[in-house]
Amino acid sequence: MLKLTQTDYDALRTHGEETYPHECCGILLGHAGEGNEVVEIMRAGNTRTDSAHNRYHIAPQELIAAQRTGRKKGLDIVGFYHSHPDHPAQWSTTDFAEAHWYGCSYVITAIAQGKAEVTNAFLLRGTGEESKHFEDQQIQVER
Repeated sequence: MLKLTQTDYDALRTHGEETYPHECCGILLGHAGEGNEVVEIMRAGNTRTDSAHNRYHIAPQELIAAQRTGRKKGLDIVGFYHSHPDHPAQWSTTDFAEAHWYGCSYVITAIAQGKAEVTNAFLLRGTGEESKHFEDQQIQVER
């Protein structure tokens, strides 16, 4: 299960609306355990210039900055989020190929004509490329 506050849930969905028709992306900081508990979300810039409408990339510098921020606060990177403009909130073959943070949640929001619709989460499991797979993950929004 992925736990996050209503404020953070709304913020990542709003981020997708703001960047439409391009994909947004960001980093989820929090605590890992039975599920992942999000304490803070960090917006990231989508550095994909060739196909930002259907791909995203977070610069390594932003990942390092997020890790440093997390360490100072006693938090870990527990996941990532991005949007799918005018496509379902389901991981793509590219999303799967580029996912390498085992135990992390990957959150996808479908943005239809500029409005956030469905938001789904997937937990990356496995121990390497041969065994990695996504599992559907329930989202618990806490008020």
